[in-house]
Amino acid sequence: MTHARGERAALCDLLDRLGPDAPTLCTGWTTYDLAAHLVLRERRPDAMGGIALKPLAGYTASVQNGLKARHPYPELVGLVRKPGGVYGLLSALDEAVNTLEYFVHHEDVRRAQPSWEPRELTDDFERLIWKRVSAGARLMLRRSPVGVVLHRLGGGVTLGGPRGGSRVEVTGRAAELLMFCFGRQQHARVELTGEPEAVSALRTATLGV
Repeated sequence: MTHARGERAALCDLLDRLGPDAPTLCTGWTTYDLAAHLVLRERRPDAMGGIALKPLAGYTASVQNGLKARHPYPELVGLVRKPGGVYGLLSALDEAVNTLEYFVHHEDVRRAQPSWEPRELTDDFERLIWKRVSAGARLMLRRSPVGVVLHRLGGGVTLGGPRGGSRVEVTGRAAELLMFCFGRQQHARVELTGEPEAVSALRTATLGV
């Protein structure tokens, strides 16, 4: 099983256990909303634009709400569980596009629950996550108000944010750095080092793709 399929299955198992009204780290979304988002992302390409583009967000929200109105929660989770669209046909594309997406959303649900703890990931998964973080740091940190130096525990350094001015060093495991760079700063187990004002600005900045 690929990492993308493994995270998908684990997320769906968790969604089934928690039910439709559990909180997530996605602002304003319950587990029902997150399931609808994931179905939309794979099965309604006409509505995907609003995920990234604010002028289209209204249409995307209406389609997402429509999915909730038409499908009971267990049915939506069942649709998430089985890769849809081209991802169901091309496992390599699913792995390339969905590994981080499903890992982050799995953690969005896990870390919104009481007493969560980081998971122990396999070495190859940690290496894959770090490879993706290294390649995407500039994009994920493009809105950072300060320069960022990411230090992976176990080896590896990459940069993001503005090239001049204040700089903050962020240290942690690859998975924690990913959550931080995806805008989940308050729920990432990392250590921040730098001027207090710069650290504070980075903690509250809008980050992510």
